[in-house]
Amino acid sequence: MVRRELERFRGREIDTAGDGVLATFDGPARAIRCASAAMEAVGRLGLEMRAGLHTGECEVIGEKVSGIAVHTAARVAGQAAASQILVSSTVKDLVAGSAIRFHDAGSHSLKGVPGDWRLYAVEAHMT
Repeated sequence: MVRRELERFRGREIDTAGDGVLATFDGPARAIRCASAAMEAVGRLGLEMRAGLHTGECEVIGEKVSGIAVHTAARVAGQAAASQILVSSTVKDLVAGSAIRFHDAGSHSLKGVPGDWRLYAVEAHMT
């Protein structure tokens, strides 16, 4: 189901680890909408998922991506509760004007990432 939504929203699956998926997108609003659609799809099966999104420069090595932006996204996802999409303030700022609504999820220390990070929860699933 997640792969179907990735295709629908032009996401590119980079890696999987356990039940997690790392994907890249050509824009943050599309990534939020994909996460929301995937969450709704698995919800219809009685399952819950969580998602974390960040945007930044990535180092591309073959088919893989790495760098602090990837690490930050993983840490943001780690802060998300079941059925929650969390985004960094960077993502929130970039989607201004998209009609995606957020509420403040507070300031967090993300392991291995310098500084405190303000995170925002997507208020409603946006498919």
